[in-house]
Amino acid sequence: MRFVFLCLGWLFVGLGVIGAFLPVMPTTPFLLLAVGCFARSSPKLEAWLMNHKTFGPPLRNWREKGAISRRAKIMAISLMAISYAGFWFGSHPSAWLAALVAALMIGPAIFMLTRPDA
Repeated sequence: MRFVFLCLGWLFVGLGVIGAFLPVMPTTPFLLLAVGCFARSSPKLEAWLMNHKTFGPPLRNWREKGAISRRAKIMAISLMAISYAGFWFGSHPSAWLAALVAALMIGPAIFMLTRPDA
């Protein structure tokens, strides 16, 4: 299982790095998964990721306080709103589909807003 967690950790690091450059993919959730996998397979890689100059601070904030930075919250919720507007105006969805997509976006937004600020 150690090898499986190690491979998954690297996969999630790769997805997280891609997410840093593509606005449609999140970065931090993939890196949180990577840290979890590395915690079960390689304490050295876990420490490397937790102490990384760029990725380390949000990971430490989440692990230590369950906190998300205010800037990250604003960015995430703004991008969700822009995405929903693009969905709404770009596809003219039926009322039930628009409500479903809104409900699926509101849940994570509420979750983020209820986390403490880092």
